[in-house]
Amino acid sequence: MSHCFHCQLPIVGAPITVTIDGQAQPMCCPGCAAVAQAIVAGGLQQFYRYRETPNVTPDSNPIDFSVFDVPELQADFVTGPAAERHAHVLLDGISCAACVWLIERHLQRFEGVKKIAVNASTHRAQLVFDSERIALSRLMEELGRIGYAPVPASDDNQRAHWQQARNRLLMRLGVAGFGMMQVMMVAFALYAGALQDFDGVWQHFFRWVSLVVATPVVLFAAQPFFHAAYRSIKMKHLVMDVPVAIAIGGAYLASVWATVSNTGDVYFESVSMFTFFLLLGRFLEQQLRHKNANSLAQVALRMPLTARRRVDDEREEVVPLKQLRCGDHVKVLAGEILPCDGVLLAGATRVDEALLTGESEAVAKTVGDRVIAGSVNVDSQVWLLAEAVGADTQLSAIEQLVARADAEKPQQVSAADKLARFFVGRLLIVAALVGGFWWWYEPAQAFWITLSVLVVTCPCALSLATPVALTRAHMVLREAGLLVTRGHFLETLANVDTVVFDKTGTLTQGRSQLIDVRPLTSTLNEAQCATLAGHLEQGSHHPVARAFERLPEKWCAMNSEQSLAVVNHVQHQSLGVSGDWQGRALRFGRAELFTDWYALAPPDDTQRWLLLGDERQPLAWLALADPLRDDARECVAALRQRGVRVLLLSGDVVARAHNIATAVGIDEAAGGLLPQDKLARVQALQAQGHCVLMVGDGINDVPVLAAANVSVAMAGATDLAQARADGLLTNGRLQTLLTSFSVAQACRQTIRQNLRWALLYNLVALPFAALGWVPPYLAAAGMSLSSLAVVVNALRLKAPVLSSPGRAMHTSEQR
Repeated sequence: MSHCFHCQLPIVGAPITVTIDGQAQPMCCPGCAAVAQAIVAGGLQQFYRYRETPNVTPDSNPIDFSVFDVPELQADFVTGPAAERHAHVLLDGISCAACVWLIERHLQRFEGVKKIAVNASTHRAQLVFDSERIALSRLMEELGRIGYAPVPASDDNQRAHWQQARNRLLMRLGVAGFGMMQVMMVAFALYAGALQDFDGVWQHFFRWVSLVVATPVVLFAAQPFFHAAYRSIKMKHLVMDVPVAIAIGGAYLASVWATVSNTGDVYFESVSMFTFFLLLGRFLEQQLRHKNANSLAQVALRMPLTARRRVDDEREEVVPLKQLRCGDHVKVLAGEILPCDGVLLAGATRVDEALLTGESEAVAKTVGDRVIAGSVNVDSQVWLLAEAVGADTQLSAIEQLVARADAEKPQQVSAADKLARFFVGRLLIVAALVGGFWWWYEPAQAFWITLSVLVVTCPCALSLATPVALTRAHMVLREAGLLVTRGHFLETLANVDTVVFDKTGTLTQGRSQLIDVRPLTSTLNEAQCATLAGHLEQGSHHPVARAFERLPEKWCAMNSEQSLAVVNHVQHQSLGVSGDWQGRALRFGRAELFTDWYALAPPDDTQRWLLLGDERQPLAWLALADPLRDDARECVAALRQRGVRVLLLSGDVVARAHNIATAVGIDEAAGGLLPQDKLARVQALQAQGHCVLMVGDGINDVPVLAAANVSVAMAGATDLAQARADGLLTNGRLQTLLTSFSVAQACRQTIRQNLRWALLYNLVALPFAALGWVPPYLAAAGMSLSSLAVVVNALRLKAPVLSSPGRAMHTSEQR
């Protein structure tokens, strides 16, 4: 019976043929024939030479891919502008690296496709394309044509893939563990009774029992090692699974021969133990990686399915979360999850943002304060004005930044991978030399000693040393309130010797407050001037307007509200606001706004002075200040105590920049800088050999955030600043920077410990194994325990304990 060339299933009836590389190949069904023809038409028939497993039979039921062009459907898994859309999809049918090669080569041929990235382990693909030149439905259709059915990479689908991978590994681990325990019991009976079993009947019986139990361990539990080794040899790219596969396969086959021929020794217990401990180490690594990736996914999982939306003054309706729109008024009851980013319209409560910011205590929120989706309303019912929903929320943006960091491979990991590949190659040469010597000296021991050398020196711990430590450190920082969004963050931060701060929104809270009122006329007092300015700012979204939302009681003119009413509000870009008051034109803003009426200089340049005046005369000067963050001084002092150079570079006027620098203890400060000036200062520091950390939050900080060796954006930073930064300070606490320094140093120390341990273990164990002093079962246990030691050492990474602002910081760095 012939088999299908594409899926390898038996062909029933007359076959359909497709010409591949000049030969007519049989196909079992029109679906396989269509896929094969699509591959050949694209000039990609060499895919069949490199594939490692048969392809899945394509679904013969036609799919209407045009539905993927519906905007409502794309909102769940497609982001970005029309010229550069990013679609995240999960692909069915990926079995090996050849599948990844085929998918990427096939789609890159189409005009409008900018980038295709496929992850063979997660089956997740990112399609970057110009939607004005090629429709998403066309790309999805092409994926289906070559046999990889695409589905949107939703949270549910991704969790299903993670769960599937975890279940597969758990199944293999369970089989290996059960086999190990049973074979060890049989081995104990085998060795304990060998001296009294003179005719060898029971010995032969127990060997066959061990063979039966160990066979599923080798053929099922150890299958990933054989696949990875075969793939790496085929691609001429050595990985640690090569000596693992040789050791497992060699020991198993030799034991099978010893059992069948009833000669020599068997090592089924070593094979099972070796497989179990190796799978256990990989399971712990996978759990660590998934825990880091799932930490934010769990927040998304907690998002409500519905929201309460106001219809009119008397009615509200419950709508699916996907139907929520910006501008909707949303009611959130106590204990519920906030469904969107927005501003409190009514009510006061506390909000638990711990899962997003790392802040353990609930934050008080009143009217006018902003809240973020995924946080918990703790105390009482509130009404929100929805400002961002769905993929536009801060939670969604954070998930995308995390995905970007996971996709990048730090230099530390790449270097460790290269070291492991170098080690594997030399290990195989050493094993061959050891085997050759023992084959000449004592042939009966040659195989087992060579096997011990392969097992005891397997560089599993070497390959695990760096990634598990980095993954653990990323998770620790996220829990502390700093989100790593670039792969190189920790390794670069550990080398930082200079920190550059922006002023507004970084060292300061980025929220103006009214601190002084100086009337210029006897007709209005301080409270009336402040209230009048507040009425002018009503309806404005400028940060200055927030300073007048909750005025101190001494500046609230409660008895004269009606006489201070302002109408016909007008916003003047970068200058201020104007309106009509009692039939007169009224303005409030910078002195430049009044140049066509009169010229007046501010009282001084140490504060931010804004002028209130009408068309007849100036009425008052009002001073606004941006208060310092509570922990700014402590953060700067701790950085300087570490020997880190601290600078302030600000676009604000020189006097105010120096005042802030003096207040927080910074000696080097510069004000009045344009973005290009900041960039030049940082580049000059780098030219002098300094490793620079930039901390900022505004659009004017974007160039320098991108140019610095490593950068951190504040939680309230602009979207562009967050996108270009290497880390995001989600809790807004500057002391978390100190945590990141401690964790980066501890992470580097842990990586060095892991690498030293892995190399030392291999170098010490190798001569003992080569001399024949280490039997294979002890070699398996030693190698597995060295891998577990690396994982456990990485799990020791913890964040230092920070005190409350205003007090000293206590650290508990790992020794």
